[in-house]
Amino acid sequence: MRDDLVDLLRTIDSAVLGERIRTARLRAGLTQSQVAGDAVSVGYVSRIESGQRRPDTGLMAVIADRLAVTVDELLLGVAPDRIAELRLQLDHAELALATGSPDETLEIVGRILVDPAVEDLAELRRSAGYVRASALEATGDLQEAILVLEDLAEASPPDLDWIDGLTALSRCYRESGELGRAIEVGTQGTRHIEEYELDGLDEAIRLSLTVAAAYYEQGDAAYAARLCQRAIDRAEAVASPVAKAMAYWNSSVIESMRGNASAALPMTRRALAVIEATEDARNIARLRTHLGILQLRLDPPEPQEALELLTHAADELAFTGAGPADLADNRIAQARARFLLGDVDGARRQASETATVVRSSMPILAADAFALLGQIAVHEDALDTARSHFQEAVLLLSGMGADRAAAQLWFELAGLLESVSEPAAALDAYRRAAAATGLVAPSSRRMTPATTR
Repeated sequence: MRDDLVDLLRTIDSAVLGERIRTARLRAGLTQSQVAGDAVSVGYVSRIESGQRRPDTGLMAVIADRLAVTVDELLLGVAPDRIAELRLQLDHAELALATGSPDETLEIVGRILVDPAVEDLAELRRSAGYVRASALEATGDLQEAILVLEDLAEASPPDLDWIDGLTALSRCYRESGELGRAIEVGTQGTRHIEEYELDGLDEAIRLSLTVAAAYYEQGDAAYAARLCQRAIDRAEAVASPVAKAMAYWNSSVIESMRGNASAALPMTRRALAVIEATEDARNIARLRTHLGILQLRLDPPEPQEALELLTHAADELAFTGAGPADLADNRIAQARARFLLGDVDGARRQASETATVVRSSMPILAADAFALLGQIAVHEDALDTARSHFQEAVLLLSGMGADRAAAQLWFELAGLLESVSEPAAALDAYRRAAAATGLVAPSSRRMTPATTR
């Protein structure tokens, strides 16, 4: 008998098991005496069926054989063929997600989770939950994904799927602006990883890198960089291609956000070279997008090379079912590359379409798109239009929390507002940039000395 069935036999409700054995016996048209045979007494079979006794593994196998059913069916309450059918459906759902159809994934998983047979299949139900969370994240429904992942984090055992689930939860918290929760979840996961000595596994390294990203967004760039360096060291030590690619990738993101694109570029190229040897098509596409963005941040920028990379990556992202944030990042970068190359109409069209798509779900990306539209308007001497676009960006950013990405965009927006003779708005944007990094005005820190009487 398989180990998981042995464990289930020890913990299953005796009354539930007894009822299943009785139902199978009646269905087979056998008496308790025929089931007992020479293995046990008729009275013992009767007590098993009434839930007063629990058979050991040997007797369980004998009973299942005489009833012409499997041990799986008696312990799980579901026939093996039905279990195989449900697992095949879940495989189909995962394939749909991997090929860019998260809505189809949600439809399939929804059918699986309401199937009465799944009620007794805890592992299958758990796996379906993780697939559902991934599909929800891919559609941009971060709040619903968080609810699913929070439940799974509490109910799941601390195994590799659980670690991946914590990584997804931390990432969803970060993308929704809940940076404190993103760090807290990662820290809890790290304690369990250390306890079970799983530090060198790809899953553990991915979690630490996700937490590093949250620290960076919170403004602690130095600590985030150290976490990434530790992840690189662990990945090199265990010679894991996936972990190395993720570590170099996250380090390059942090370097680029610190304004050091020239240092980030070789890290990204190294990560891409490593991950291209794998079959992780989605992350290959995401890395190509990141590399294209870095080429636009160089001094001087390399827009032609960037656009070629970005258009290639866009096709790959669409095929692999990337999330809306990845698609939006790519499209905004493409628009910026087209603007630098002189394709003003193409840049405006792509930035405008992206702003419309992500405005309600991803305000910081929409603000970035509106800021680019404002730059295009300035280029065309349409200053009123530019002011309108910049104000749209201001409104979107005003609803954001304090994080590094928001601070960077506020700072860039301040300079753009200055360029259209909006000094008051520019000053306010500079102040908001400072506030988003955690800085406070001197007056709020001023202390009143004690007076003597």
